Formats: sequence, C-alpha cells, structure tokens
Amino acid sequence: MANHKSAIKKIRSDERKRLRNRYQHKTARTHIKKLLTTKDKEEAQLLLKVVHGMIDKLTKKNIIHKNNAARKKSRLAKYVNKLVATA
Repeated sequence: MANHKSAIKKIRSDERKRLRNRYQHKTARTHIKKLLTTKDKEEAQLLLKVVHGMIDKLTKKNIIHKNNAARKKSRLAKYVNKLVATA
C-alpha cells in the first residue's frame, strides 16, 4: 500500500484513467463488431468513418499501438470496399 500522499492520489487517478480507457476501448470494439455485421455498403461507409475516428482517438491516447490501429483500419476498409452496393 502506498504511504505518501502523492502516491495515494496517483493510485486514485490511475484507476479513473483505467476505467475511462477500458470504456473507450470496449465502445470501439462494439462499433467494429457492428460494422462487420453490416451488409449495406452505404451504412458501412458511414460507420467506417465513426470507427476510424474512434481508433485514431485510442491510438492518440496510447490505449492501442499505432501499428495495431493501422492494421484494424486497413482491414475494415477492405471489408467495406468488398461489400456490394444495394441499389
């Protein structure tokens, strides 16, 4: 257990940050799953913009690695481009 006042404060702030990061990461994963289950190309393209923003935000805050983010974005873009447009 921490003895110094600053260490105790650090533990409290780390816990808040951990929960926030966990929430943002889980939300992004949920949106990715939603995108992967979408069969409509127009809807998928709109969702892709949202998901790209979420992934970029996670990368900026060092929640995920930049190469991991690039791989996810690339694979999602490939998936959306393969979808057939429903007219």
